[in-house]
Amino acid sequence: MTLAFWCVFFAALLHVLTKFPVSSAQYHQPEGYDNSNPRDQIMRIAGWGRRASAAHQNQIEAFPLFASGVIIAHLGGTDPATADAMAVAWIVARLAYWALYLADRSTARSTVWMAGYGLSLALLCSPAWS
Repeated sequence: MTLAFWCVFFAALLHVLTKFPVSSAQYHQPEGYDNSNPRDQIMRIAGWGRRASAAHQNQIEAFPLFASGVIIAHLGGTDPATADAMAVAWIVARLAYWALYLADRSTARSTVWMAGYGLSLALLCSPAWS
């Protein structure tokens, strides 16, 4: 299995990892964690808990484009080292995005988001320039 495919696996794990701060924010609410209506509860949380939820949602949204890009790069014959480098850079960008979102660093967060999105598009197009 290539490093890029391992990055897809790790990106899938990020769905769970980025949920931990959200759950923590929910548990620290006066009523505790509302397992009957967790999404409603998230809508009532402010501050870093709300940002954590937004970062978690964005991770889920970004995953399909990235995973598709890795698969297309592989099937399209992109040099594995190039695909690996782009996939690792995407993971780094996503981790930075998550940290910057929690820290409320909006401009830096948006810049890192654009880098990650660009990497996903580059993976999708990489067979054309390989």
